Amino acid sequence: MSVTSLSPDIAARLERDANGLVPAIVQQHDTGDVLMLAWMDDEALHRTLTTGAATYWSRSRREYWVKGATSGNTQRVVSVALDCDGDTLLVQVDQTGAACHTGDHTCFDAGRLM
Repeated sequence: MSVTSLSPDIAARLERDANGLVPAIVQQHDTGDVLMLAWMDDEALHRTLTTGAATYWSRSRREYWVKGATSGNTQRVVSVALDCDGDTLLVQVDQTGAACHTGDHTCFDAGRLM
């Protein structure tokens, strides 16, 4: 992970896990659909806030990725909020195309338990 330019005021509010990551719940801004769960470190959050393009940290590939950079299924960020404990982000987006890498609308479409 790289050195960040995240605002010190924002960085001070984040409660990160042992790997320096915060879960980001991604939601369609106008319908409320929960699209996916991803992970952000300070740099991914900084990039998201400054570019308006949803940027995450891939735990498996150990690199940053901008949602839709290869698939075309982009996420334009509408808002970002931090929960009351500072340990979870809510990223509201305008999703273009499928949110899930499987091609499903959300990452939760195929896994309904009830």
